[in-house]
Amino acid sequence: MKRITLYILIAILFSSCNDMLDEVPMDFVSRSNFYTNEIDAQGALNGAYDATGPDFYGITHYLMVELHGDYLNGRGSQAPISIMDQVLNQQNIGRCETNWLTLYRAVNRANAVLDNVVNIEDITEGARTRILAEAHFLRAMAYFELVRGWGPVPIKTKESTDLSELESPRMYESDVYDLIIEDLLIAEKDLSEDIGAETGRAGKWAAKMLLSHVYLTIGEWAEAASRANDVINSGKYAMVQVTEPDDFYKIFASETSSEDIMSIHHSETSTSTIPTYLHRGSAYPYNNSSTGYFAWLPDMNSFIGDSWDTNDLRKQFNFYEKYQDSDGNWVSLPSTVPVLMKKFINNADGLNIYSVPIYRYTEAFLFYAEAACQAEGAPSDLALERLNMVKRRAYGYDLNTPSPVDYPSGMSKDEFVGTVLQERAYEFMVERRRWFDLKRTGKVKEAFAAVGKNIIDERFFWPIPEDEINNNPAINQEDQNPGY
Repeated sequence: MKRITLYILIAILFSSCNDMLDEVPMDFVSRSNFYTNEIDAQGALNGAYDATGPDFYGITHYLMVELHGDYLNGRGSQAPISIMDQVLNQQNIGRCETNWLTLYRAVNRANAVLDNVVNIEDITEGARTRILAEAHFLRAMAYFELVRGWGPVPIKTKESTDLSELESPRMYESDVYDLIIEDLLIAEKDLSEDIGAETGRAGKWAAKMLLSHVYLTIGEWAEAASRANDVINSGKYAMVQVTEPDDFYKIFASETSSEDIMSIHHSETSTSTIPTYLHRGSAYPYNNSSTGYFAWLPDMNSFIGDSWDTNDLRKQFNFYEKYQDSDGNWVSLPSTVPVLMKKFINNADGLNIYSVPIYRYTEAFLFYAEAACQAEGAPSDLALERLNMVKRRAYGYDLNTPSPVDYPSGMSKDEFVGTVLQERAYEFMVERRRWFDLKRTGKVKEAFAAVGKNIIDERFFWPIPEDEINNNPAINQEDQNPGY
């Protein structure tokens, strides 16, 4: 019996499997005493949120997305991920399998909420509507990662509870996006406009941000601009003002900030593993832990090197060349790894209490600028102004006042869209954006050529897990993505 089948069978028979391969979480399998009231419904929803993990579907998904970008190189076992002129090796094919299973576990938990909460009697209608809307959002978010990573994927809209429900064919990408949009329109309508400091869960504005992102990805420009504009004009958020590089920690090194639309929050007792992959061990003040892989290495031959203006405070914020040793002396990083990244850190001064962003307010301005330009055929004054507001903040200028670093008017549509793409690269470094931005804009090969790398077409989509092919009757080896 293959691995997926074995784990699902264990889950069904014993309701106790905690392994990440378990697609039927133990929270949901006992229906005789569950799904009876509002507390149960909220508990099921919390289980669906838990599937996102501490680092947005787990560190394995995070690293696979990041190391497909053009400005990072993997180190150690992750090095082959960044060698884009060959298919993934077996170890990293295994990482793709982990990500597939993690995302479908998230889908299944959301489906469990949607299937069962509708039938609960002891619950207010307001709570039911909210919980179902959040589940629709979570399912959409998981499918957005799946379709962008693998292309056509199986669509599951009902909870899997036994082996007879494994059969599901790969569906066209357009069908997957139809489901994502259907889910998000429900979420947009039914989610609360005000979730206060609870930015770890979805509200209306997070739904609009995800909708804008989806519409941008599939080229529905007017819809993308409209949703981003709604968020900008909501009055709920504000960009954090920056005057020196470490001011950016006000965005990340806190439980919430004025531009936090949705994020995964961490504390000293609930930490992320992202810093472990960015830093050396005991590299104070960036990593107080003795563990450090420094496995995501910045490629200074890319756009983050000499071509990036050093007056941009984001450059100073994102990189460091020296750290303090155990005696408090500042020492240079070794010549083999002279620069590391410091957006996400872990130290003894409390700065490890930070958020891993899912969506932040600044992105709405760049969503709008790009989408409005595409929709209108040229950059409007408003699109240019919103792009410039992001750049002004990066240089420490007042957001609403013209500055010496403003981008000029008169750009063509293509020039403007390329400028927005570059601004996104600076703004959202190590935030899971660059690879998918390059893919959706058709700029992958151009960007990799700029850093002296070739990329083969087989690397545009990740391999379907062999166990899925072996155990899903609706999929066979002919359905595998090219190269695998």
